[in-house]
Amino acid sequence: MRVHNGLRIIMLASAFSTPLAAQVPEQVTLCMPLEPPLLDPTRGPAQAIRELTYGNIFETLVAIDRDGRLQPGLAESWKVSADGLVYDFKLRSGASFHDGTPFTSFNVAYSVERAKRPESRNAQKWIFDPILRVDTPDPLSARIVLSRPTANFLYGLAWGDAVMVAKGSAAENATVPIGTGPYKFSRWVRGERVELVVNDRWWGAKPTFAKAIFRFISDPAVQVAAIKAGDCDALSNLAAPEAIPALKRDPRLAVTTGYTEGKTILAMNNGKAPFDDVRVRRAIAMAIDRQQVIEGAMSGLGIPIGSHFSPSHPAYVDLTATNAYDPEKAKAMLAEAGFPNGFSATLKLPPPAYARRSGEIIAAMLQQIGVKITIEPLEFPQWLERVFRGKDYDLTLIAHTEPLDINIYARPDYYFQYRSLAFNAALNDAETATSDEARNAAYGRAQKRLADDAVNVFLFLLPKVTVTKGSLTGMWTNWPLPANPLAELSWK
Repeated sequence: MRVHNGLRIIMLASAFSTPLAAQVPEQVTLCMPLEPPLLDPTRGPAQAIRELTYGNIFETLVAIDRDGRLQPGLAESWKVSADGLVYDFKLRSGASFHDGTPFTSFNVAYSVERAKRPESRNAQKWIFDPILRVDTPDPLSARIVLSRPTANFLYGLAWGDAVMVAKGSAAENATVPIGTGPYKFSRWVRGERVELVVNDRWWGAKPTFAKAIFRFISDPAVQVAAIKAGDCDALSNLAAPEAIPALKRDPRLAVTTGYTEGKTILAMNNGKAPFDDVRVRRAIAMAIDRQQVIEGAMSGLGIPIGSHFSPSHPAYVDLTATNAYDPEKAKAMLAEAGFPNGFSATLKLPPPAYARRSGEIIAAMLQQIGVKITIEPLEFPQWLERVFRGKDYDLTLIAHTEPLDINIYARPDYYFQYRSLAFNAALNDAETATSDEARNAAYGRAQKRLADDAVNVFLFLLPKVTVTKGSLTGMWTNWPLPANPLAELSWK
């Protein structure tokens, strides 16, 4: 018997209706929707890797704080030359890796060189492409020399893909990660949890918790039951937004609603027929009522977007009226493209609840214009291998959570398989601009090109709903990037 999601939540919550489990003074348990496929953020694009490791196990030269501002990380300060080509970093004295290896400028040079290798699996190689060389004048000084000015270079160095690693341990970081952060890897119980312990040699202030557990709960109803039962001290991103009113009424819990940088898209394989025809892509976009998707899949949470850009950025342009919902026009455009009776396609969906729920709604909408959709659910490792790396898909649905990541559309080998000289020119203008006004104008042109080309169907900005025990403080309300820094947590 099929049980409606809302009813399942009530039934499971009732089964866990005992008082919240007592807090453990020296331990914190965070529950998150997905298990990471590996634990090295330099070797995979999965958001879950960064949720667990960023600022906990691994650190970057420059960090991003909860408000999206750049802060000192393993570099306590830096200077940039007037021509924007030379970055001099002063590194922290006394920082070391969990195995006792001192952190020095040698590690900076090695981390960059490793990321730039042709065989590197780093998902954000654009960060390192402009780097001409890394000089190491002394152990606590690193000089990065660029081949061209790059406006967002420091910002890129703050991403999880740019964490610092050591030559002696980097090869094993996927399963036994060794970083410089406030927490050390302890063990990984596959399919259930990752356990961390405090790093007593960390350069920063000692964290509150001696032990931290990340539990993986993908089922939205089970998430709700677990937080109500006290099995989670915090739930980093609730996948059941319909449960928010009931959770807010629980005096033992605190619920906050913020934003992420997650641009949720229905991605189309631009390199594969019939999606290589812009008329087909525009028809697909016009068939989808994004507001109805937001209401049905996200209980109304989520900001509509019309291109691959966050509304929180000053360069954002509202392009939601481009290829606006118009199913009759969509049918006419399909007929013009040679598909008067529609066609069949497969929609491959990764496991997050927002993807599965949105995918069901979108499939029904596309059916209305004659596009017959077969839904194929995939586990995340399958999605990464077949869709992201193998480009073996027609349609898929995913949220890209990296900040300011419009540059992915300039990569000819990216899984969208989109190519546009006009877009590349606009992006280059943005990256080399010498003023914020010129940079934002160029970003605006780039956004408009993506919307006009209907590269993907741009749906909504993914919200972040955090649920915690009322006595826990320090969780990020917003996600300028996916992160759950444990050192910021404490009991009231």
